[in-house]
Amino acid sequence: MLSVMAQMGALIACGVAWSVLRPGGLDAGETRRVLTTLVYYLLLPALVLKVLWAAPLGLVSMQIAAVAGLTVLASLAMTGLVCRVCLSSRAAIGAMLLVAAWPNAVYLGLPILDRLFGEPGRAVAIQFDLFAALPLLLTVGVLIARHYGDRGEPGANLLRGLFAVPSIWAALLAVSLNLTSTPMPAWLDEWLGFLAHGVTPLMLFSLGLALTFDRFRRGDAPALAAVTVIQLMLAPLVALVLAAGLGLDGVPGMATVLEAAMPAMVLGLVFCDRFGLDTGLYAAAVTLTTAVSLVTLPLWFAFLQTLPMFA
Repeated sequence: MLSVMAQMGALIACGVAWSVLRPGGLDAGETRRVLTTLVYYLLLPALVLKVLWAAPLGLVSMQIAAVAGLTVLASLAMTGLVCRVCLSSRAAIGAMLLVAAWPNAVYLGLPILDRLFGEPGRAVAIQFDLFAALPLLLTVGVLIARHYGDRGEPGANLLRGLFAVPSIWAALLAVSLNLTSTPMPAWLDEWLGFLAHGVTPLMLFSLGLALTFDRFRRGDAPALAAVTVIQLMLAPLVALVLAAGLGLDGVPGMATVLEAAMPAMVLGLVFCDRFGLDTGLYAAAVTLTTAVSLVTLPLWFAFLQTLPMFA
């Protein structure tokens, strides 16, 4: 795990270095938009189609989705209680709810689980996100951002936003082909694999581009500390209890708990900008939790390996 985190951290650091050095005159925001657009519309849907078409779907998939969804909701509840104490601004409360509840299941979780567990790990990361975390983000998350923000869009259609995600369509197609036992042509398997290989390095590099170190404010310290504890310690603990209760063990169980232990997602920055939430607080939380997770994730992995249910 330490070697995996070192490799992941090195690639993230390359993204941070790019944002400082600006090779070719390209700034971090412009470079990140190009790379994430490529991943979002082409490479990630290809990976989703390849993995879910061949992945075993059934009770385990429902258990993963249940743990993911309930963990997000539990994190929202815990954050809501903390917000009553350490925050007064509605924009800050909205940003904190988003940043503490939704982990970076794809941009960091998927590469890490892929390196740790291979194909089964990628399947867990994709199911965690597409079967629970992402639908909740595009429904409950949007409602939260709209409620606490100052640029809400009352007429926005939540379902339209959900089905505008290319990976959702790729997942629906893959699940349909999987459940009907449709064989994947060899040439398509190779082509999808070729595209999918680009996902991990581009995601990690883009994550480094998104990190910012100039938005930390002294007054945000209590909120940032609370986000770090909830996101990196309490959320995976909730996921562990849920996994044990539902009988989700082995690699799927361990990978699901590790997904819950991921730092804050980068995508929330888009919601903060769109709905007028506290973008500075959110960006600082993403940077802080990502940095701290380089320590906490190996600790969680070592701890989970000692549990009989994950042996």
